[in-house]
Amino acid sequence: MINTLALNLVATVMNWDNETATEEYGWLQLMSSMKYDGYSDFRAGVRFLENLVSWLRHFDTADRPAAYEFVKTRLVYISTLEMQRVIETFVPELVTPYLRGSVGVQLGIKPYEVWKTAEAATAFSHRLRGCLFVGLSDGSRIDLLRRANAGRLSQEQVVPMMNVDDEKWRSLAKDLREERGPGAVFDDVYLIDDFTASGTTFIRFPESGPNGKLYKFERIVQEAKKRLEAHFPLAEGYNLHIHHYVSTTQAHNALVERVGEAERKLPGRSWGKAIVTEGMLLLDDMRLGTIDKGTRQPTATRPADGKILDICGRYYDHELYKRLEKHCREAGQSDMKYGYADCALPLVLEHNTPNNSIPLIWAETYGDAGMQPLFLRRDRHG
Repeated sequence: MINTLALNLVATVMNWDNETATEEYGWLQLMSSMKYDGYSDFRAGVRFLENLVSWLRHFDTADRPAAYEFVKTRLVYISTLEMQRVIETFVPELVTPYLRGSVGVQLGIKPYEVWKTAEAATAFSHRLRGCLFVGLSDGSRIDLLRRANAGRLSQEQVVPMMNVDDEKWRSLAKDLREERGPGAVFDDVYLIDDFTASGTTFIRFPESGPNGKLYKFERIVQEAKKRLEAHFPLAEGYNLHIHHYVSTTQAHNALVERVGEAERKLPGRSWGKAIVTEGMLLLDDMRLGTIDKGTRQPTATRPADGKILDICGRYYDHELYKRLEKHCREAGQSDMKYGYADCALPLVLEHNTPNNSIPLIWAETYGDAGMQPLFLRRDRHG
């Protein structure tokens, strides 16, 4: 049931007349019930409308129309069902076409002919079984991936986290070789995560040495390979697939560039060819603006975005930067007005708001210039 009191409070805070309130109630009711009330980090007893009232009150009266218009026209919210659909289509729409093409080349046939003969169908099944799927975080939703592909993927080719111990490597090798024969190895490895906005943290080469998720996985693989020798289940020069369920265009391009850099700077790397993919690609014009690194001044993507970018600057509390300073310095930032890596995204994911989104919607601080979140972020960096 929609909270009528909360709707009335929104109207009061926004100073709407009866006609405007009636028009806006329909949109608020629809979006609350269909999407926003499902946000995972709302506090007990509080949902979107109650949070919206508190958030709008935080602004001066003159700024509230721009803040509300931002929520109504620019906020991008990816719901549980939408994320689930992206996960469900990963294997049939990305993995399967890739393997069909590979098997087609192997057998000298067209990809669409792969299931035409028993020989080709068997070759496809062998290639699929030779794929290892590795979750990089809780966001990889390995439970949903397994459920969506029951009967298609073996439980022994999907691992929930990259910290694979020797016992698990041996188990993976044993099960694969029982099915595909002695000496069988995984020819393709998929590293899976939920979201990337900047692509900067996946692999980096600061003065202190390489770091990031890809380097961490590479180190785990190289060390296990030395210890296990013939019992290690990854092929020499395996195909590496870096897959995010949701990615910005900026992050995709950055990942391609940085993986290329890793291939130059890690000559003894374990993988051969690397492929960057995503289930949902967010276009560049979703960003509210670009930020000049020298002057720290934003340039709006669309004319109306200038208002919300201005508000981001005026309602910013530098205590946020102090709390996240170590993380921010890695991205070369001197403030957090526009989110991590200055991505300036208007994005909310149902399980958490990315720190690449404008802090105006997710940050909570307690100083004199305290920030009030609309979708509170659960932050692991500060």
